[in-house]
Amino acid sequence: MLSEQAVNEINREIDKYPTEQKQAALMATLSIAQREVGHLSKEVMDWVAGFLNVPPIRVREVATFYSMYDLEPVGKRKICVCTNISCMLRGSDEVIQHIEKRLGIKVGETTPDGGITLTEVECLGACADAPMMQIGDDYLENLTPDRIDAILDQLETTNA
Repeated sequence: MLSEQAVNEINREIDKYPTEQKQAALMATLSIAQREVGHLSKEVMDWVAGFLNVPPIRVREVATFYSMYDLEPVGKRKICVCTNISCMLRGSDEVIQHIEKRLGIKVGETTPDGGITLTEVECLGACADAPMMQIGDDYLENLTPDRIDAILDQLETTNA
C-alpha cells in the first residue's frame, strides 16, 4: 500500500525500539503513512495495524485522538487554529471568523481549489503567545487580522 521508501522509513522508526515493542512506532508510522497517502483512510489504518501487528482498534484510537491525523482528505495546506482557554481568551474566535470570511469556508471545510483546509484544535502549547495557529510545521503566534492577512497572502502566493 505504501511505497518502498515509506516502508523503509517506517522500518527505521521500528528499529529504534526493542523487537517485541515495534508497536511503539505507531505514531511515527501513522505520520509517514499520512504523508504518503494524504489522509488515514480505513484501508491505510488497517494496513498499519497489520504491518505493526496491533489490533486495528488501537490504530483508530490513536488516529482519532490526535488532531495531527486526518481521517478524511484535506487541502494542500491545513490551518489549525488553537481554541483552548488561553487562545480563546485572547481572541481565537475572532481569528477563526476572520479566516472563514477571508477564505469563504467554515471550520472543517476546504477551499474550492483544494488549497487550504481550516480546522480547530484543542491546544498547540503556545499559551504565552496566544492566539495562535499552526500551518504545517510552522507555529504562528500573536495573531491579529493584519498578521493573518499577511500569512494568507503568502499561502495564496505559494499555492499559485
